[in-house]
Amino acid sequence: MLFDTHAHYTDERFSDDVDEILSSMPANNVGLIMNSCSDIPEIDGILALCEEYPFIYASIGVHPHEAEHMTEKDIDILREYAKNPKVKAIGEIGLDYYYDFSPRDIQKQWFARQVELAKELKLPVIIHDRDAHKDCMDILREHSVKECGGVFHCYAGSVEMAREILDWGMYIAFGGSLTFKKSVKPKEVAKYVPLDRIVIETDSPYLTPEPHRGKRNSSLYVHYVAEKLAEIKGLPVEEIENATWENGKRLFGI
Repeated sequence: MLFDTHAHYTDERFSDDVDEILSSMPANNVGLIMNSCSDIPEIDGILALCEEYPFIYASIGVHPHEAEHMTEKDIDILREYAKNPKVKAIGEIGLDYYYDFSPRDIQKQWFARQVELAKELKLPVIIHDRDAHKDCMDILREHSVKECGGVFHCYAGSVEMAREILDWGMYIAFGGSLTFKKSVKPKEVAKYVPLDRIVIETDSPYLTPEPHRGKRNSSLYVHYVAEKLAEIKGLPVEEIENATWENGKRLFGI
């Protein structure tokens, strides 16, 4: 079966039909979903989905877009939520220099703080890195991310950067962008990264893969990522499914 290691089912684009979509997953070969978090107010909704659907797990954390509003009290809140057995990661956290919705110094401050929280809680991190490769890597290096491990969500870096990430014991996630015709770098990285360190994702409702690009994404489309990865690796799709399933469970301790 397939493990979609990154989706956002509390997004408003799922407000009308989330139950219909999620109920269809087992019949469509999707056996596990990691529902990722962007901000504290959505955590209750994420955990409600985890309670209703046994195959959904949660990450908790504050996205760089929302970092401007963070305080130390939010770290205490995250620590409390992390006691829920369905919470398996801290994320998505990181840096976003494309939109710069929060000042960069604030993004870096709370990114580092959340990495430290993950280490304290012995949970992996889910990393968001957009146009911020150097600062992101510097922070992860300085704060010894290898002590907690984790995954680079929607990886957009180079092969050289991937090499260091793998040295830290982390995983690299590929999503819909792997299927885009003009997406050259992710294909090069996917070819390089060992199969036992790859997971697949959708980032639903974003980054819909070909041939449905432009529509709302969902975990029902994660098989397109597996199929493209199989093509790049020259392996049977079943082998990709089995490997990424086991990798995802190992990454998140499921």
